[in-house]
Amino acid sequence: MRHTIRRSLTAAVIVSALAAPASIGAQQAAPRGTTELLTKLSAKPTPHLNGKPDFNGTWDHLGGIEFVRPEKLPDGSICLRGCAPATPAPRPAPAAAAPRPAQANPPQALFPKYKPEFLAKVKDLSTRQVATDNVLKCLAPGIPRMGPPGKIVQNSKEVVFLYDDVNGAFFRIIPVDGRTTYRKDMPASFLGDSIGHFEGDTLVVETTNFNEDTWLTDNGAFHTAGLKVVERLRRVGDTIEYTATSHDPAVLTEPWTSKNYTMWITAQELEEPARCEDRDLEHIVDGSHHDNPR
Repeated sequence: MRHTIRRSLTAAVIVSALAAPASIGAQQAAPRGTTELLTKLSAKPTPHLNGKPDFNGTWDHLGGIEFVRPEKLPDGSICLRGCAPATPAPRPAPAAAAPRPAQANPPQALFPKYKPEFLAKVKDLSTRQVATDNVLKCLAPGIPRMGPPGKIVQNSKEVVFLYDDVNGAFFRIIPVDGRTTYRKDMPASFLGDSIGHFEGDTLVVETTNFNEDTWLTDNGAFHTAGLKVVERLRRVGDTIEYTATSHDPAVLTEPWTSKNYTMWITAQELEEPARCEDRDLEHIVDGSHHDNPR
């Protein structure tokens, strides 16, 4: 679930937020006790609906734009991230590193593997990110870059994914009625056309018919119109294990599985996201690359 700031975020604000140096791991670090919470929630019985795992609910995974924390400085300007304190805080003594928990799955490659002839294009798109990344123009991030849904509504015929994203609210309607063919009357789109089916307690969503206006992830990871994304959502108690694998043999040397997520059910509902307005990119004078903490 994404936690929004109750005000408009313009494209320039998003770029400013991305500009501050901070590691992705630090931004998405789980609060103390999250591991214990997930262990407890996953041990619960997995609920079912009409003989299928029940995915209904609002789901959290520490995503969203929590990294944006507006702070008004003495000169009246607004700092969104990495604001220097008025008095430097004392440096804490180094703590002993906690042992890492065992990983159920091997770590994924951080970036898709492109065929040699496309590496120059990826590098160019990444170098000119401010001009080429459509997320900064308030367009939909696409799949799998947007990550898992914040809310799922399910019945016997379809599953609906709802998103509260930094660029606005998005939805996907996924039939699970046994069909195996995609609709013929749908134009290519940012979120594609999806069909779902169940494999035990796992919902498998296969999506095609994408436009070419999104990236698989940050840093110029483009794809073709032939992209197919396979998402797998496995409900375990009151948690969902989410993975997404991108297949685009025209440009990738192998399928790419992006970051795995573990989501947990929450009583906090989604809220209407802040409006994204594409109006300030033309005023940006520093076109250098910005890290994206998504």
